[in-house]
Amino acid sequence: MSFSPRELHRYARQFSIPEFGMEGQSRLRRGSVLCIGAGGLGSPALTYLAAAGVGRIGIVDADRVDASNLHRQLLYTSEDVGRLKAEAAQDRLRSVNPDVTVEIFPERFTATNAAELVSRFDVVLDGSDNFATRYLSSDTAVWQQKPNIYGSILRFEGQATVFAPHLGGPCYRCFLPTPPAPGMVPTCAESGVLGILPGIIGLIQATEAVKSLTGLGESLAGRLVHFDALAMRFREFKLRRDPACVVCGTSPTLPQPIDYDSFCGAADNCAMKSSTPTEMTVQELASVLQNPPPNFLLIDVREPFELAIAQLPGALAIPLGEIEKRLSEIPQDRDIAIHCKAGGRSAKAVDILRANGYPNVRNVAGGINAWSKEIDASVAWY
Repeated sequence: MSFSPRELHRYARQFSIPEFGMEGQSRLRRGSVLCIGAGGLGSPALTYLAAAGVGRIGIVDADRVDASNLHRQLLYTSEDVGRLKAEAAQDRLRSVNPDVTVEIFPERFTATNAAELVSRFDVVLDGSDNFATRYLSSDTAVWQQKPNIYGSILRFEGQATVFAPHLGGPCYRCFLPTPPAPGMVPTCAESGVLGILPGIIGLIQATEAVKSLTGLGESLAGRLVHFDALAMRFREFKLRRDPACVVCGTSPTLPQPIDYDSFCGAADNCAMKSSTPTEMTVQELASVLQNPPPNFLLIDVREPFELAIAQLPGALAIPLGEIEKRLSEIPQDRDIAIHCKAGGRSAKAVDILRANGYPNVRNVAGGINAWSKEIDASVAWY
């Protein structure tokens, strides 16, 4: 495979590596990577994959750029706020390397489109931030015998591995057979993330993608790398394939996609739906707040930094992690509504209050983000 003078100059430092050379660069140019999510992890991974010369890159992301993304998602600038991430990313990557083909899919990665999307690429790089997508991307990669490069981040810590049963390693279900209950694992939006952290984890993912496409080095399959930014310490853990895994085990029982949203919210695995039969819409809350009765109490279970971004008037602020210690501040004879950012933490708070004898507690569905979108746009959405 010949290279143009521009490519010879661009990739000169990679050509100079004896183990890499023109053969490694040729394999990269013939290779393709599907990146699920162009956010904190996808942003650095995509930038370096394009710069390295991966021939074809696919981006699946339905979100739009928000100002709160910019401290960590350096693929975007302030001028991109409001744009579809997939479109903004495509423009940026083309400017990084015009010799790379960038295909975009500004849609959610779902059980309906997963098989077709994955079939078009050699490697899957999972930059998603939710359990349903992680299970779906891993399952689909197993069925198509393609490596799934996983990463996750929270606060000051991150981790990465390669799920590849066809290479002897485990899949995501071996690592986490069932999803945790909603509210048990906070999101980055809820607990925050150091902006530098996804750059480090995303670049580990990009490195594994390059190694997979070129055949160089030792894969992370069967090993998980954990990074603690505060201690500046990497640790490695062995991961083993589960012979009883329903997807990659010796006798698999799950040969096709399921309803992953239901799986990650089913009564057997998640408490939210079964334990909160009574919810309040933001429209109902708005009606109550117009003339609140004396026995009504609104509780906000978000973190203090979130209150500085947006809050509803009159709400009693008690972070979810403190609610059991502060029950004395919450009268049991009140008609209580609880809200958070999007409804997950408030659902957990409802469970806690009901378990402690509070009979009239409702969860505000969609939280303050739903309020911003449906009731009052002056209240910041984040």
